[in-house]
Amino acid sequence: MKILHIIGTLSPEAGGPSQAVRMILSYRDIGYNGEVVTLDDPAAPFLKTLNFPVYPLGPVSSTYAYSPKLVPWIRENCSKYDGVIVHGLWQYCGRAAWHAVTDKMPYMVFTHGMLDPYFKRASRLKHLKKWLYWAPFEYRVLRDAYRVLFTSVAEKQLAEESFWLHRWNPHVVPYGVSGPPQRDVKALEEAFFAICPQVRGQRFLLYLSRIHKKKGCDLLIEAFGKVADRDPGLHLVMAGPDQQNWAEELRQMAKSSGIADRVHWPGMLTGDAKWGAFYASEAFILPSHQENFGIAVAEALSCGRPVLLSDQVNIAADIAQDGAGFMEPDTAEGTLRLLERWLSATPAARATIAERGIETFRRRYDMRENAKTILRLFEAANREAGRTISAAS
Repeated sequence: MKILHIIGTLSPEAGGPSQAVRMILSYRDIGYNGEVVTLDDPAAPFLKTLNFPVYPLGPVSSTYAYSPKLVPWIRENCSKYDGVIVHGLWQYCGRAAWHAVTDKMPYMVFTHGMLDPYFKRASRLKHLKKWLYWAPFEYRVLRDAYRVLFTSVAEKQLAEESFWLHRWNPHVVPYGVSGPPQRDVKALEEAFFAICPQVRGQRFLLYLSRIHKKKGCDLLIEAFGKVADRDPGLHLVMAGPDQQNWAEELRQMAKSSGIADRVHWPGMLTGDAKWGAFYASEAFILPSHQENFGIAVAEALSCGRPVLLSDQVNIAADIAQDGAGFMEPDTAEGTLRLLERWLSATPAARATIAERGIETFRRRYDMRENAKTILRLFEAANREAGRTISAAS
């Protein structure tokens, strides 16, 4: 079955949606034949690293990512596919697909947490702007989709709180990661230490996500400063792209707390270095104020690392129930309790949490099941429409 994915960018710095597309399109062995149309600049270096067909129609000049090329391209090429998936909201991609695909073939929308009502609490102005776009455009895209895809029951329920105008056909799909590469763990760790040599031979907690105010980075620096004296040998690695130019302020926070020499900033980690960071760490921590899923959380579990999460990570409750990590509120006090609970855990308790983490990953977060679900949904959609699935697999 041949599926077209439409996404604004495949840049690794874009986070979850970009990573999800890359993973889904790797499962050719189950008959998933995927291609991508994107609004990236054709000269973007990361496009040269991909092993699936990509049609970049950019560059674009705004965050809305409008391109006059997109609708004509979809109309000209959609007959080659058995289904279309739009990734994300609040960009031109969904509106273009709605104009070009409706009544021609089934399409689905993968929201990737972009309907979480967090933005209503964070900024009333942002909510007003979204509402002005929601009613005439974005709502119709979701209303007319064959299915609107969510990664958890919690995400599906939260999406209904964002706007009173909501009617769509939701479907919760399995979600996660492919797991670490089948490589020697020591080699992966060495790839990380080559980038962050300061923690070679040290114990450390790993934060790996965007350096972004939504992620609670300031809460983590503050809490680590308060517990640092309890475990003088413990370090903290803050890995991720600094999209808001916030890292310098956070470094000053660490300096004021007397922990600057124990907090490390290797920037964005990818490939072997990323997996090496997980394996070399003692535990993974994410005190986020809003997290639809948290691919890095599943990646940590796949490496057998306990996860310390805020209750605003939508999968945190399931993980805590499985005994694969700790969950606390996304507050200064909650983040401090995460660290205190970890420091108080015995070696035996930590080992048990790690074992349960691997079990949780295998049962809940293997991305292969996502690809299988998408195939089944499009098979059903084409069957209902009386369309023959004729594209090569």
